[in-house]
Amino acid sequence: MDYRPAVPEDLGQLREMYREIVRKMDEEGFRIWDEIYPVEFLEGDIADGRLYLLAENNNIMAAFSLCDSSAGEGVVKWEDDHAKALYLDRFGVNVCCLRQGVGSLMLKRAKETAKNLGAEYLRLFVVDCNVPAALLYQKNGFAPADGVYHEVIDNELVLRELGYEVKV
Repeated sequence: MDYRPAVPEDLGQLREMYREIVRKMDEEGFRIWDEIYPVEFLEGDIADGRLYLLAENNNIMAAFSLCDSSAGEGVVKWEDDHAKALYLDRFGVNVCCLRQGVGSLMLKRAKETAKNLGAEYLRLFVVDCNVPAALLYQKNGFAPADGVYHEVIDNELVLRELGYEVKV
């Protein structure tokens, strides 16, 4: 398996992978992502050097972004609010790779990468109704932070997001 930063040539395959994830989430009643988020953020993530992927035989199995900040970072109570942290965003596993350990492997890589980039913590937010994702994070050592971040999407949609973190 090839773990590496994404490059512009990966964009088409990444967009299709995330579109399939959105379709599967919609089918399962998790209407959290859509045709804009996260798909339209991938190009910027690649340009900024913060999108990483795992591929096998040139097929992308999973991807995530590591960001310096998050809109909800000041809302919840972290273990150490002053420690350097990176934020895991747009974490996605190809639908053909679900329940094969790929998510756990990518979280391990995310922790290693965050540590190599000088972070003390890897943090993330997950929408409260996305129980499978929350369980995956907990299984991989992430602990919940105190508090809830309410992300206002529009007048009719507010996502209730829970913070998780792990010391790297």
